[in-house]
Amino acid sequence: MPKVYDKVHVQIKPDWLKIKLPTGEGYAEVDHIVRQHGLHTICSSGKCPNKGECWSRRTATFMILGDICTRSCKFCATQTGRPLPTDSGEPERVAHSIHLMGLKHAVITSVTRDDLPDGGAAHWAAVVEAVRKENPDTTIELLIPDLDAREELIDIVLDSHPDIVGHNLETVERLTPEVRSRARYRTSLRTLAHIAARGFVAKSGLMVGLGESEKELLEALDDLAAAGVKIITLGQYLQPTTTHWPVARYVTPEEFKHYQDEAYARGFAYVASAPLVRSSYLAEQALEACKCKH
Repeated sequence: MPKVYDKVHVQIKPDWLKIKLPTGEGYAEVDHIVRQHGLHTICSSGKCPNKGECWSRRTATFMILGDICTRSCKFCATQTGRPLPTDSGEPERVAHSIHLMGLKHAVITSVTRDDLPDGGAAHWAAVVEAVRKENPDTTIELLIPDLDAREELIDIVLDSHPDIVGHNLETVERLTPEVRSRARYRTSLRTLAHIAARGFVAKSGLMVGLGESEKELLEALDDLAAAGVKIITLGQYLQPTTTHWPVARYVTPEEFKHYQDEAYARGFAYVASAPLVRSSYLAEQALEACKCKH
């Protein structure tokens, strides 16, 4: 596979993937808070198509531990390289920003920090504790790296008592070595299984349109259900730049509905399945379905 994909490989996006440009007072307010407190969001770093809508509703997904990842997954727009040292003031800034936004449900993710001995687990815990202290009524959802499925590191995060803990499987087993950097399909499943075994609500997400078959996708759903995952998101993969993994096809809304039905048939408590769905998109809607308050 070539490292650079020219315009021949770029498919024309269908109408159902068209998005509105960001506008409104809410968008400006979130943008100001994020900039004022020197924070990062996956909304911007990951080039999320829902950024305009979410920020207009005064919601954002905070990205901690910097904006430089130690992995270089072929689907992800986040920078790759040597990260800066951990910022000890970040937990309080995230907590205060959540307070300023008046969030009832906060979603926090991070880059992967393989350069740190604990993968950033202690920093994760510090962020949750700071958010809980300043926002006691806010539910907290985390989207964590795999932490190499090391239970002692996952437990550091879990012992800070978040309400929902997610880790994305991202794609089917066959494509994982090609699309994900260093991450392993079974490692991700072990991480999720440990989260569920500890009694936390486990969440995961899959992208479609990378070249997977329906059979492979359904097998991934089976594996996630067996790991104890309760919340699943399914969304269309969109190529961030021409140097990233190409889109194999655009999955129709009707197919997404079919995948949603298949997921519910496997016992998931909440399934979000649509072209523009992302891990944290309308995340608060899953709360009631899962009775999530740890």
